Parts: sequence; C-alpha cells; structure tokens
Amino acid sequence: MSSVRIQDLMEESGVKFGTSGARGLAEAITDRVAYAYTLGFLQHLERLGEFGPDTPVAIGGDHRPSTPRILRAVARAVADRGGRVRHCGLLPSPALALYGMTEGIPSVMVTGSHIPEDRNGIKYTRPGGEILKRDEAAIREQVVEVPDEAFDDRGALRQAPALGPDDPTARRRYVDRYFEAFPEGFLAGKRVGLYEHSAVGRDLLAELLEGFGAEVVRLGRSDRFVPVDTEAIRPEDVDLARQWAAEHRLDALVSADGDSDRPLVADETGRWLRGDVLGILVARLLGADAVVCPVSCNTAVEKCGWFRKVVRTRIGSPYVIEGMARAAAEGFRTVVGYEANGGFLTASPIRLDRGELAPLPTRDAAVAILGVLLLAVREGKTVSELRAALPPRYTASDRLKEFPTEVSRARVEELIAGGPEAVEAAFDRRFGPVASLDTTDGLRVTFRSGEVVHLRPSGNAPEFRCYTEADSEERALELLREALEVMETWRV
Repeated sequence: MSSVRIQDLMEESGVKFGTSGARGLAEAITDRVAYAYTLGFLQHLERLGEFGPDTPVAIGGDHRPSTPRILRAVARAVADRGGRVRHCGLLPSPALALYGMTEGIPSVMVTGSHIPEDRNGIKYTRPGGEILKRDEAAIREQVVEVPDEAFDDRGALRQAPALGPDDPTARRRYVDRYFEAFPEGFLAGKRVGLYEHSAVGRDLLAELLEGFGAEVVRLGRSDRFVPVDTEAIRPEDVDLARQWAAEHRLDALVSADGDSDRPLVADETGRWLRGDVLGILVARLLGADAVVCPVSCNTAVEKCGWFRKVVRTRIGSPYVIEGMARAAAEGFRTVVGYEANGGFLTASPIRLDRGELAPLPTRDAAVAILGVLLLAVREGKTVSELRAALPPRYTASDRLKEFPTEVSRARVEELIAGGPEAVEAAFDRRFGPVASLDTTDGLRVTFRSGEVVHLRPSGNAPEFRCYTEADSEERALELLREALEVMETWRV
C-alpha cells in the first residue's frame, strides 16, 4: 500500500480540477490516478455522511476511446471502498446527475466534454448535486491508500473489473423528465436537423424531438470523437450548418457537445445562436424572475428587462450553482442559470403545460433545445426572429490552443496590476480608452465605446480564451480577431 495525497498526485500527473471536474491528457489519467481520485471523492463523502458500506454509486461516460478504461478504474475504486457500482452506460452528464440526485446517491461521469479526444476527465457529483469549490478543496486534501500490487509500472490495473450490462434507467428517466412536462406534439409540422457527430446524447435527443412531433433529419453521425466546443464553434461546423439548413429546408438545427450538457441551436438559415443568447430566451420561456450567469455572458440579459434580478458570477457551473442557491434563499420564485456555452441549469420547480419540471442544478442541453423551440412555437416566430427581438448586443469567443497556462495567467495578472493604461498599451491602443476593468474571472475590459474584450486562462486545458461583445455581430467578430492576433504575440 502507498499513502497518496490527492493534491500531490494532481501536481505529479497534471490532471487537475478545473471548472468542470478533473481533466487532463488521457494517458495521464492512468488507472491508478482515476482510482486514487475516486477514493478521495468517496472518503470526502464518508466524512459528510453521504457514503458508506453498500452505498450505490452511479457511473457513466461519453464516447471517447479512453472512457471505458477509466470507467473500469472508477468501478474498482468504488468496489474496494465498499460501495456498489450502478453502471448506467454511455449517457449525457445531466442524465447521470439527474439519476444520482433522484436516487440520493453519488455519481461519477467520465468525460472530457468538448476537449480533444486525447484528453479526458472525471466529473464527481454528490447525492444533492455537483461538487462545489469547497468540495474540490476537501478532495485535494484527502490522503488515500492505493494498493500498489493492483497496478503495473505504467499505472494500469493488472485485473480490471468487467462492468457488465448497463442499466437503462438513467437514460429513460432523463427522457421522461421532458415528456412529462413539455406540451404534447408541440413540434408537429417542424423539420429539425440533428447534428449528431459523437455526442453521447444524440439518440436521446432524436427520441425527444421525434416524440414531440418533429420530423428529424439526422446529420453528421461519427464513430470517431469530434471535439465540438459550443463556445468556439469550428469553421467547418459553421459551414455545415448553413449547408444543411438550405439543403434540408430546416426550421432549426440542434446539437450538443461530447457529454451533451451544452447545447447548440441554429436558426432556419443555419446560423448558430450564441449560448448566452439561448440562455436568455429559455429563461424567458420558463418565467424566471432571477437569472444567474457568468460575467462573460451577453449583457442583453440585463438590457432586455425581462428579469427581476440578474446575478453575475465567475465562470464555471459551481459558481453559477452557488449563485442560484443564494438567489433562491433570497426568496425568488423561479431561479435559473446558464453559461456562455449554453448549458442551462434550474434551481426551482417550474410548471409547464403537462407537469412540473423538477430542479436540475447542473448543465443540461435538452432543456435549452426544447425550450427555445417551444418559445418559437408559442410566439409564432422563427428562431432568427426570436434572436432579432433581443437588444442588439453580440458576443463572440474563441481560444488560443496549446497556450501555457502559466504564461496566460502571468500576462493577465500583469495587465490587472498595470491598470487601464497597461491594457490600452497592450492592445496597441486599437480599441480606444478603457472605461472599466472587471476582475471577477480573468480580466474583462469595457472600453468607452461600450465594446468588451474579456481575457481568461482556461481552468482545465492549456488554452487562452477570449470573449468579445459589441453592437453588431460583425464588430464582435472583428474585435475577437484583433484581440487574438495581439494575444498570440504573448506566448513568449
């Protein structure tokens, strides 16, 4: 046996907690690392009274090639700690989380979400919901006992457990959640494209859309993992959306990322909606009086005047969840949250046509996709007309890949310390004078023109992200291009 402190293992392996669980290179998430991290999670739950002998733990994963191996290591850790594995198979992250919360048991999702297939991750959820930052801190401090004889020199299990057939209950419960609340047949007569690629929720989304009456055109299914990032849509996916919309005469085109917690929705012309625009529209449909979103999201949420309270947080679902909990404690009746990536969260029970949509305080794609389509039907508008009715604020985002995190963080800290003058100089004064700086998460710069450039080192990958906002889509994209051009020079 070896005593291993999780924080030390994170430093050694490079697999660290970011905004959505632990992530890193798939080869760095060895069986030994996955086993140890899962023990740390379970030990934390033991101290909270949420795990003990014979406690079931639900596990599932996405379509990445490394996922089955990591799942087996997670299962071994659960069994060695005295728990009982409930293998839910390959399914959306929100479906697994919903199952765990409904059953009152922990869950573990093996997924890297949208990042490339050479990477992966592990997302841990307590019986009551996602782990928060205080949980992450507690897990990092756990010291676990790892049986050295169980692993070879490369950290691979010498004898990995068989997972056996998966239980379809979690997938069924997730689909039924929407059939029991949204109006019957509301998509009748609509032609909806479904960009399937390698999204783990592709078949469930097809079932939902068809179940509500849509004619579904299934497009782009892939047996290889496709890293679809809903915040930085690939140029080829922009082209495909426009091509498919015209070719198939679609009313809308929908998709999701790898673990299907982040949605993509394109209008009838094949133009993808930004996730933070989608969030505003879905919040309106659900009758929200309090909306929580990260600081990077479109300011149209305040300018539209539809909501009594808007709360801005750091980027990451744990921060949005904490913000929703505070808003609910303040007495707001219908509290929802969303992120710039489109993931939508609910903290309150919401009454829809056929029943009540129970709270699901974790990122979900299905509620956003169905929500915006229902809003369009109810208002008798196309998806593009829904977008056009919002205040004219447009956002864009992208990232520089393989950008050393220590370099991006140092640069942002340098600009914060230097203040407005340093920021103006760093961008060659091409964006004009600075009006204000926001350091809630990274550095969000608002210029006197009203335009915004937001710089943020990624929390779970060697990427340097940039978000922009302006009064036209063309200007937001131009801002983004110019900002990234400058940021590229900061690599050394």
